[in-house]
Amino acid sequence: MTRAPASEPAPTESAPAPGAVRRARLAFRRWRHTRPFWASVWTGLGGFVIFFLPMAPLGKILSIGVGGIAGMAGGVVLMAMALLILVLPSQRHTAGVLAVIAGVASFPLSNLGGLFIGMFLAVLGGSMAFSWLPEKPAKRARRPGRSRRTASPREGSAVA
Repeated sequence: MTRAPASEPAPTESAPAPGAVRRARLAFRRWRHTRPFWASVWTGLGGFVIFFLPMAPLGKILSIGVGGIAGMAGGVVLMAMALLILVLPSQRHTAGVLAVIAGVASFPLSNLGGLFIGMFLAVLGGSMAFSWLPEKPAKRARRPGRSRRTASPREGSAVA
């Protein structure tokens, strides 16, 4: 009876195949490039900061009053906009504008906008979502006889 060398680990059935991890990573990358992924991440992170910064025991929130609740509501709105940006890229303009408005509104409502960090992230993510454009389709190939550099703007006009 021969034994395997001690340096080689015993194969396990739960470990994924090396190709499967790479395929999953490439599939995620393709999916991520079809939507404003980073805009959603920054907006959600800003909402998270704004939501959890005023979190305190219930007695403290009741003594703080509406300001603490308004800050938490702003954070929830921002996290919802981040999810909307990620799931429905066609609604990115509306969600981006609402995220910027909620981020700026968090300044007076929630501890200086989550100590400026949450407000900055929300405005950054909202503006990125608003400005994101889907990938353009590949351009048609030019005819071999023409190029932009050789064609002059007065090519067909008569010069007097």
